[in-house]
Amino acid sequence: MKISVSTDGLEVLPFLVIGSGIAGLYTALKLAEIAEVTLITKETLQESNTTYAQGGIAAALNPPDSPELHYRDTIKAGAGLCLPAAVEVLVNEGPERVRELITLGVPFDSEAGSLVMTREAAHSYSRVLHADGDATGREISEVLAKLARANPKIKIKENYYALALLTGAEGCYGVLALDERGTLIPLLAQATILAAGGCGQLYLHTTNPEVATGDGLALAFRAGAPLADLEFVQFHPTALHLDKAPCFLITEAVRGEGGILRNTKGHRFMPAYHQLAELAPRDVVARSVLLEMEKTGADHVLLDLSLLSPELIKHRFPNIYETCLSYGLDITKESIPVAPAAHYMMGGVATDLNGRTGLPHLFACGEVANPGVHGANRLASNSLLDGLVFGHRIFAYLQNHPLSFTQLPAVLDATYNLETDPRQIDADWLALKQMASAKLGIIRQEEGLREAQTFFQAVTPEPKPVLTPHYLELQNMRLLARLMLAAALKRRESRGSHYRADFPETDPAWVKRIIHYPHGMELLPADQPFTWAW
Repeated sequence: MKISVSTDGLEVLPFLVIGSGIAGLYTALKLAEIAEVTLITKETLQESNTTYAQGGIAAALNPPDSPELHYRDTIKAGAGLCLPAAVEVLVNEGPERVRELITLGVPFDSEAGSLVMTREAAHSYSRVLHADGDATGREISEVLAKLARANPKIKIKENYYALALLTGAEGCYGVLALDERGTLIPLLAQATILAAGGCGQLYLHTTNPEVATGDGLALAFRAGAPLADLEFVQFHPTALHLDKAPCFLITEAVRGEGGILRNTKGHRFMPAYHQLAELAPRDVVARSVLLEMEKTGADHVLLDLSLLSPELIKHRFPNIYETCLSYGLDITKESIPVAPAAHYMMGGVATDLNGRTGLPHLFACGEVANPGVHGANRLASNSLLDGLVFGHRIFAYLQNHPLSFTQLPAVLDATYNLETDPRQIDADWLALKQMASAKLGIIRQEEGLREAQTFFQAVTPEPKPVLTPHYLELQNMRLLARLMLAAALKRRESRGSHYRADFPETDPAWVKRIIHYPHGMELLPADQPFTWAW
């Protein structure tokens, strides 16, 4: 559905940032060094995936670790689909971005004046910084949010839902937003930066908060910007699985410190699946956990912390300890029941190494973006680093290449979907999650994928609804599910987080990325970067 928006009397802002996770907040703070910034977020400033990130942020800060080793680990985890140039940018510029966080006041854990580093799965060295034990994302978010609120050049608009990007002859002119009163508000900007996060809410079980509904991906695609690698969704192997407890992340760092996975019969199973056992790549551990659950007929496995002292558990994982204790589980004495949950979207809006998308004047960074860093399987604790590094690159690009429009059109277009009956939103949400979890989850096959395709076919709703964020989020999820299903069917192999039971082997002929354009899908060699004419 298209609507036209008059530009009469509207101000064109220098910079507009959509999203308030680490990527959005950090990018806004950097851009404020150049000009005024408007940041919109659909709930509160600190409600984002960043806030819920526990494990930490990876960076090769101290010898004998090095960017070269970090590069090697990232490339290996990405299963052949990382863009080498993007990974080089990440690992070489990452340490300086982390030092900048320290300068800004992020209280990373230290002992005797030295930063404490831990090791996580598929890392060859202990290079993961953490804050307040297992509350790294929260600590980063609090510091950046406080700085943003105090910055007079940043105007923050909370409870603003981005309905559609505004487009015209010169590309993206900003966004049409829905405020908390239900009023449509057009915001124009010379540069619009998408930092709207991922899409974990597509699934029944996810470590993501309720705001992670793929809005940025849908916004970009409807406006004409291509998306890449949507078949690759990372499922975290260990989310808390307790009756009456919400899905809660149990960070990979627990296994890094010595936690052991056992099935409900007490058998340690990971050594049988991979030589790195509990420290194998996330896709391997998630599939192994699922297979053990199927073998034993249980809906969970157990994370045994008996090798960790009670003091270490309370000091290193205070958030996990207190949360589990609030549900009657003392993890200093008992194993943690865990099961896999949707965690991170490796795919996203296709960008070049400066965050530029296929739509002029539109940039993207963080989980919503795909510069080619993560490939088929993200290396643990690279996500926060990704948001920082490519957010800074957007800032540097705009600092050296100021943008402006040749002419402001009298009318701009906004495109959005409406394809479900507004009288049964909650039922449709549940059905969507059930179908995606069953057919587009950790293990996939053609029959199930095609069944889901039929379920997610576009329909025309009646009657016309009153627009609400919850209803519009459902439309975004449906659109995204169709694109993900198309990519999952196209990739007839297993690679990284995409596992096809009917094509269980990795095929060298598929060292390619699947790109979604409005006109259809195309394939791109994995080592070929995106280049845009603007």
